[in-house]
Amino acid sequence: MKRPSGPEEAQPPASDIRVFARSCSMHGLGHVFGPGGPMARRGLWTAAVLLALATLLYQVAGRVRYYGEFHHETALEERESRRLTFPAVTLCNINPLRRSRLTPNDLHWAGPALLGLEPAEHAAYLRALGRPPAPPGFMPSPTFDVARLYARAGHTLEDMLLACRYRGWPCGPENFTTVFTRMGQCYTFNSGAEGAELLTTPKGGTGNGLEVLLDVQQDEYLPMWRDMEETPFEVGIRVQIHSQEEPPLIDQLGFGAAPGYQTFVSCQKQQLSFLPPPWGDCSSVSLDPDFEPEPSGPLGPPRPSPGPSPPYSLIGCRLACESRYVARKCGCRMMHMPGGAPVCSPQQYKDCAHPALDAMLRKDACTCPNPCASTRYAKELSMVRMPSRAAARYLARKHNRSEAYIAENVLMLDIFFEALNYETVEQKKAYEMSELLGDIGGQMGLFIGASLLTILEILDYLCELQEGLGSQRTPVPHLSLGPRPPTPPCAVTKTLSSSQRTCYLVTRL
Repeated sequence: MKRPSGPEEAQPPASDIRVFARSCSMHGLGHVFGPGGPMARRGLWTAAVLLALATLLYQVAGRVRYYGEFHHETALEERESRRLTFPAVTLCNINPLRRSRLTPNDLHWAGPALLGLEPAEHAAYLRALGRPPAPPGFMPSPTFDVARLYARAGHTLEDMLLACRYRGWPCGPENFTTVFTRMGQCYTFNSGAEGAELLTTPKGGTGNGLEVLLDVQQDEYLPMWRDMEETPFEVGIRVQIHSQEEPPLIDQLGFGAAPGYQTFVSCQKQQLSFLPPPWGDCSSVSLDPDFEPEPSGPLGPPRPSPGPSPPYSLIGCRLACESRYVARKCGCRMMHMPGGAPVCSPQQYKDCAHPALDAMLRKDACTCPNPCASTRYAKELSMVRMPSRAAARYLARKHNRSEAYIAENVLMLDIFFEALNYETVEQKKAYEMSELLGDIGGQMGLFIGASLLTILEILDYLCELQEGLGSQRTPVPHLSLGPRPPTPPCAVTKTLSSSQRTCYLVTRL
């Protein structure tokens, strides 16, 4: 006899795929698993859903692969500022040593290494210098310091600097810092050393920067004895404009200013920002230039310094790498190199330091990444002849020199900002995580009409399916040893599915 259906007829469990397909927000599942309908229609819907899923997975895999390649892009922007920090300006006389300051003891120690002199040529060279010969019974000093030689015999700023003005205000040697480079003793304006406040300028154009009048002192230049690799043939001043965070590398990056000319240098500030790995290869870790007795591998960037150190810069890394290489080869460092190794003697300069450094530069053995943030200055140079005849007479009377001396030895340098705008060159991530998630969400919505909540619905269904399978495997306990009365089938269905339906409804809410 057929049992009449009523309101208490058993419903399909919530873990049933048909129930899930009707309620899931993913498009197409209701047509694939829904009741009724011809098989051909279901087959077409199944093919469409599978094709959409395959296309979605292909697109998502491509986006994830592109994100894993860590592409970057470079943005160039011009910004304005009301006040700019004036750069550091390093000046070096092209002549490293003054002839009037050399002594027989200097020639004994430094003549072969620095000047290419043989011991038998010392007397003739002293005559060329206009110096008296070595006295009878001359005994050289037991030790010799190359850095002290350049500090004593190099051109002093007090003698070279005839006039100095910054933004119309007078300045002097006290505004410069002494620094040693490969060209000898040099001087840096606005270095910020020892916590000194950096100078700024609120205007661009000539007269709003640094103006210096310099005497190159040609009468102090060393005589040309023989042609050596580092023999200077020119006369004038080497100039480098750089940021306070990086040391000068004036022998390679400096430009020349010649006597008899006024050189105008128009600057534009550029701020560069690079990305660290994996998007780029920049570094912001300071380096230790000291000698490492047991290097762990091929020569590369020195290891980070354990103590306080200056900010990382490309030039600083190169100098630290060179210092480490020379210290490893020769057991000493050149006077312009950082580190704690002793300064090389003149003989070590000749026999080891100079050849080792030249060989290293030819091999390009240092691997230094770009700094993550750096500042550089683009320059435009122009020159006019100076002094005029009237100015030559005036300067000759003022400095007690002849007009010919003024024309051959005096130069003027005028450094200023072209304008108060500056350029920023910034590397940016070409593809962010938010863009990846946005692309994946857009592809899901386009192909299967799904979202993040759809994924939660699928996970919720899998949870319910696992609970349903577990409840079916759980045995029903008997409370008595006697025969158990039969239970109506509808009651069993109602009992097994009530807890699951409640869980499903709570989750849906």
